[in-house]
Amino acid sequence: MFSRIAASSAVPLAVASAATLSLASPADAKASPANLPAVKASIADLISSDASARGDGTALTGTFVRLAWHCSGSYSAADNSGGSNGSRMRFEPEAKWGANAGLKMARDRLEGVKEKHPEISYADLYTLSGVVAVEEAGGPSIPFRLGRSDFADGATSPPDGRLPDADKGAVPKTVGHVRDVFNRMGFSDREMVALVGAHALGRCHTDASGYWGPWTNAETTMSNEYFRLLVEEKWTIKKTHNGGKWTGPEQYEDKTGNLMMLPSDVALIQDPEFAKIVKEFADNEDLFFKEFAASFSKLLELGVPFPKAWWKFW
Repeated sequence: MFSRIAASSAVPLAVASAATLSLASPADAKASPANLPAVKASIADLISSDASARGDGTALTGTFVRLAWHCSGSYSAADNSGGSNGSRMRFEPEAKWGANAGLKMARDRLEGVKEKHPEISYADLYTLSGVVAVEEAGGPSIPFRLGRSDFADGATSPPDGRLPDADKGAVPKTVGHVRDVFNRMGFSDREMVALVGAHALGRCHTDASGYWGPWTNAETTMSNEYFRLLVEEKWTIKKTHNGGKWTGPEQYEDKTGNLMMLPSDVALIQDPEFAKIVKEFADNEDLFFKEFAASFSKLLELGVPFPKAWWKFW
């Protein structure tokens, strides 16, 4: 997810079950492994109970995806720094990064799951919450392995500024920024666009990012609607809000004023190479789901010292 809100080696989808995948982790061999299906069920119950209490279910689905994304998106392939391993977001400096504003709520909400399943690391819990949010929203099954460690502090946190920004001004600069950020992690153009498709879920909040509104009319349903709307709707710069002048950062809205896109979203259809991929995903939800599942799984494993998975030996 873009901040101020949220070389290809994709993980194959037709692999062993989640429970089998978890056995591949070295950390699991040293301690009692977490019961992955049970932890997933507890996270799903948390999302469901929150939805019932709020009456709209808008809070945790998108926020858990953003939490998993921001835990992982600080990775740099150049020196293997950053990423989800260590759960350093619990500590300063990452806890205070502007890009992570509002995520303490998500971490706090997961404390009950951690108490119920103390054997799971925070690093696994935070990333797994995003997996469960996607799956519970009707999205694809995400390959996931346990085995991330928890560090004692944030001393090894990477420098701030690695998470993607929503706006860099002119379109070429914004497009270049998106490519720079995702290339730093080791993603191709197709993987970049697939990952941004997570904007199908959740919304922006002015108190966390300055931006306002959902990307789609079904913000707790994973679909390719984000891409369809990008292609088919007319997006204009937002001028008003709640009957007054819009005073937040530049963003776009549809003709109803109920949906929004960030400058980085609109840039995807203004760049010829990105636009081709957006159109493919807009026309084919199954294709989007397949590529999102592989790319999201890859994102969550960046920098984690897993052993080489058995299917990669073939």
